[in-house]
Amino acid sequence: MVECLAKTFWSRISIAFLMVFGALPMSGGPLRAQDNSNLEIGGAVRFNLLLTSYEDDGIAVNDGQFTWDAWWIDVSAQHDAGVTLEFQYRLYPTFGTHFIHHGYVGYDFDEQNEIQVGVMQVPFGDQTYASHSWWFSNAYYMGLEDDYDMGLKYVRDTEKWDFALAYYFSPEPAGPSPSGIEEFPSYGIGGSGRYSYDIIPKAPVFLEDGTEAEVGASNQERNQVNGRAAYSFSFGDLGTSEIGFSGQYGQIYNSSLDEFGSHSAFGAHLDLHLNRFNIKPYVIFYDHDARNDDGTDADLVHMGAYGSGTYPVAARATLYNLGVSYSLPVSIGPISNLTFYNDYTFTDKAKGAFEDTQQDILGFMVTAGNTFTYFDIAMGKNHPWLTNNFGTGLGQGVEGASWNSRFNINIGYYF
Repeated sequence: MVECLAKTFWSRISIAFLMVFGALPMSGGPLRAQDNSNLEIGGAVRFNLLLTSYEDDGIAVNDGQFTWDAWWIDVSAQHDAGVTLEFQYRLYPTFGTHFIHHGYVGYDFDEQNEIQVGVMQVPFGDQTYASHSWWFSNAYYMGLEDDYDMGLKYVRDTEKWDFALAYYFSPEPAGPSPSGIEEFPSYGIGGSGRYSYDIIPKAPVFLEDGTEAEVGASNQERNQVNGRAAYSFSFGDLGTSEIGFSGQYGQIYNSSLDEFGSHSAFGAHLDLHLNRFNIKPYVIFYDHDARNDDGTDADLVHMGAYGSGTYPVAARATLYNLGVSYSLPVSIGPISNLTFYNDYTFTDKAKGAFEDTQQDILGFMVTAGNTFTYFDIAMGKNHPWLTNNFGTGLGQGVEGASWNSRFNINIGYYF
């Protein structure tokens, strides 16, 4: 049955490719001016300053860093025939990796209906983001916020309703995953050079003593179906709101066993705009029904991104999130707006022996022309990035873990 479904999906993708590329000129040469096409090129450059206080060590002033966070190039093209192109490629010098963020060809049937083929955002949850800070919510680190995969998506956007239905054959293509990164000397590297978090197959691990081992299982994501529906309504002069529901179901293929497991997730969100306030509550339940290489049920899956390796994530959990922001228009030199926010996520793991994860981000964003600067105090308990022991926390967790904090400033110029 699974094979039949996969064949059906692939036949639909083939039809979509013919629809999209059949609309393109077949001369083999560049588009001419009379084609009424246009091309826009943009991008961003970001810098990051951080100061940490982890595991009761006090404020680690000597560990403060000022780094070149990232830079990327955006390409956007449109043609009167209704064919569009959206592409973004990112480079992260600190992590020594680069990868595609998104890249797809689209076809607009009309103002309300579009089809996209390539690498695009997965229609799940509050979009584009379920958070306000540079850090995202905790769902991002579990592959459930601002996720990108490779496949086909249909979008229908009306005045009140926003529908999306998608099929993804696989996660987005991975860029390089360099070894020997000083901050992450003991974690797997293969396949983790990507923007959004996915389940990564078992890969080499370079231990601190220089030896090599492997972690995780031979699992990878395949054949995922997503559906999302959101309804917008107005409170008159007070503001607007969106309420939405999302679901996804896909396969987890273990190449060592040559067997398929499954993964699923369901979410409900509210995006409420009241005057200058924005309130984002959501709840997400997910379940990774995966196998270890020895055939036993997996309580953990290994996920990764940014070329920094993988870390264990609980196979089943429920996430509760509440984000609140307040936007204040100002006129201070080039500064036009200040946005104050607090985003909190509680991750309740299904396995009783596992310790729960919490994340709270308190901060504000400064808007000055094309520059957006985030000032964040990121606090986490059993959080994979807020610890001296990178990667621990989202799996079994640490009993009696302390709250760690990181003061982070991210400066980005977007053009």
